[in-house]
Amino acid sequence: MEQKSIFSVISPIMVGPSSSHTAGAVRLGLMAKNIFKNSFSDVKFVLYNSFATTGFGHGTDKGLLAGVLGYHVDDPIIKEIFEKVKDVTYSYDYVEDISRHPNSVDIIFDDKMTISGDSVGAGEIRINNINGFSVNIDGSYDTLLLIYKDRPGMISMVSNIIQKQKVNIASLHCDRSSKGGSASMYLALDIPVGDDVVEKVKQIKDVFFVTNIRKLK
Repeated sequence: MEQKSIFSVISPIMVGPSSSHTAGAVRLGLMAKNIFKNSFSDVKFVLYNSFATTGFGHGTDKGLLAGVLGYHVDDPIIKEIFEKVKDVTYSYDYVEDISRHPNSVDIIFDDKMTISGDSVGAGEIRINNINGFSVNIDGSYDTLLLIYKDRPGMISMVSNIIQKQKVNIASLHCDRSSKGGSASMYLALDIPVGDDVVEKVKQIKDVFFVTNIRKLK
């Protein structure tokens, strides 16, 4: 039997009318910001299905933008986010696609990284794809994410670095485009690791990208 969090029983304290369309949108934006980490000048949102058809009335567009700018679900600035934005351009596309979750979005930063995720109800979210790589990140764990060239020994090298910090790995998942091609790995951790761990992982041969994703509050 699937376990549910307290968010499944009561909605989070939030600004906006809908936990899935507003709070979920903010948290999707926040998680995308935590993954991308870099500053950006342009962000594009592709909203799917219910997000596309009813999101405007629920403030989904405002919530997503507020999230990528670092605001939380209870911040009153969400209502006026369009008037507060400076130095960032943003746009929205609306798509019907039955293969996607009803409340689904692609968030594209500076045409460099595409992060896809779903609002699954009661404010909870799930990131399921980053630049074409399958993931399953819901924000409940601090997570180390890397993209690298697929080759033997990568899991061992990364896990050894984390083990030396006495940090327990709650779960680990890998995906790859092809044998010997580009691959991704994400490790959900019981406690966060420091920037020194990120730097050590960066030094591993054939690692292209590493980010330390903080869990959502």
